[in-house]
Amino acid sequence: MDWLDKLFFQQSVANSILVMAVVIAIGIWFSRIKIAGVSAGITWILFAGIAAGHFGFTLPTSTLNCVKEMGLILFVCTIGLQVGPSFFSLFKSSGTKLNLLAVIVVLTGVITTIGLKYALNIPIENIVGIMSGAVTNTPALGAATQTFFDMKKIDAPSIALGYAAAYPMGVVGVISTMIFLKSIFSGIKIISSGRNVGKETSRVSIEVNNEAIFGQTIENLHNMLLEKHFVISRICKNDELLPSPASPEMTLDKGDKILLIAGKDDLPMLTAFVGKKIDFEWRKIDTQIEGAKFMVSNPKLEGKSLIELGLYGGAAFNVTRVNRAGVELVAHADFKLQTGDKLTVVGTKEAIARVEKIVGNSIAKLNHPNLLPIFLGVVFGIIIGSIPISLPFIPQPVKLGLAGGPLVVSILIGYFGPRLKLTTYSTTSANIMIRELGISLFLAAVGIGAGKEFFNTVFSANGLEWVLVGSVITLVPTIIAMIIGRYILKLDYYTTIGVISGACTNPPALAYANSTTPNDTPAASYATVYPLSMFLRVLTAQLLILMFV
Repeated sequence: MDWLDKLFFQQSVANSILVMAVVIAIGIWFSRIKIAGVSAGITWILFAGIAAGHFGFTLPTSTLNCVKEMGLILFVCTIGLQVGPSFFSLFKSSGTKLNLLAVIVVLTGVITTIGLKYALNIPIENIVGIMSGAVTNTPALGAATQTFFDMKKIDAPSIALGYAAAYPMGVVGVISTMIFLKSIFSGIKIISSGRNVGKETSRVSIEVNNEAIFGQTIENLHNMLLEKHFVISRICKNDELLPSPASPEMTLDKGDKILLIAGKDDLPMLTAFVGKKIDFEWRKIDTQIEGAKFMVSNPKLEGKSLIELGLYGGAAFNVTRVNRAGVELVAHADFKLQTGDKLTVVGTKEAIARVEKIVGNSIAKLNHPNLLPIFLGVVFGIIIGSIPISLPFIPQPVKLGLAGGPLVVSILIGYFGPRLKLTTYSTTSANIMIRELGISLFLAAVGIGAGKEFFNTVFSANGLEWVLVGSVITLVPTIIAMIIGRYILKLDYYTTIGVISGACTNPPALAYANSTTPNDTPAASYATVYPLSMFLRVLTAQLLILMFV
């Protein structure tokens, strides 16, 4: 059995792969455990790695560093590509208010961290790790670890130790605050219940009675309302349904009944302008027109508008809505398509078949992994992350590093890629698979590296202090955000807990919020603030190391 002893206890390529695989498998198995309905999730891999390191299972330092950084880069790149297409639009409408609250949460946590450092004389590498664990932000842990190594040319295991000590309270503290402070939101009307406020579409039947638009074409109506995107799908004149979908040259007359599709926020104004809302059973009289949904799989359509492709204003068909990443958007002439968009089309059978041929509608093609954007993000992210940036009052230049650089670049690729004819679409399952693989490798490597000293450190007087410090860093920003969200920004409870979960980049807290909420408002708020919060968490972790080491 000498070979078995060598495989498990002597360092080799096979030993390194085996140890990493065992740690990840055990961590994933334990992630099924729930306490009061809440699980620490994939972070169990970190604890499994700590246990392995404690019992003497280790890897060469160079191997650990390579696995750790590559895993982190894959994780942040997939996040960036996922949120990139909608990142900049999140600052419009209510997104500005929600992101402002998220910034308050992040900055309050940083100020609290600095205050506790001076009050308790805690080394900066320790308290930055505690701060990262208190807000359950793994990329911040990675950024701080790498920045410390760049400055000192040595690893700082205490960063990971502080993270592991504070993480449990980072989950429990946020959820406990949500429960405790729910009473101060009692009686507050829920403002938003859609997935993406201001963008989700709805449709309404309207009877035309505004004299100003009698005899006007649909195209003229669009010109009157340039700032509003809407689609008139069907028209019923004199109780007879027109045999084709509404087209730009069709006129609107008194008493016409129309089916109008627009963003939920715009519907009241559009309804009041055109006429009055009515109940009308379109399906009972709609016998000649069919409807279908097609996926955009033709890469040649990437970044091109509907009007440019001849998919808008047709006489025999109408593209009424576009579903992108689960959010339904109003189709309009200048709407630029991306691979993976799902088009809702109404029209004659022959016209619908022509639309399908143009867009592709090939599920098999969409399911094929699209790795180019990920590795472009890796290449240019590492380059951008290595550029030194001089900032006032900081003794050494700041770098976005191996976490921040790929995150920023992948967000930009996700947003600008389609405009540059680069297909960035990837199925949700493929994105999640690569993301989970990356974070699993990172957590396993961090845990194994920190395991040797973990128990001696955490189960000591200093370790207990770290847990308490982490609790303060978790609770103070959360409570302040709840109060500001309720009394100053006038947000409802469900929106506020979604923002706090996103600002703390806390998936377990979001899971709890969703389980106690009758709608998906927390998830929408979480997605709105997550990109900016992730970027600020990574950046502030590096800045604290640079300023105080």
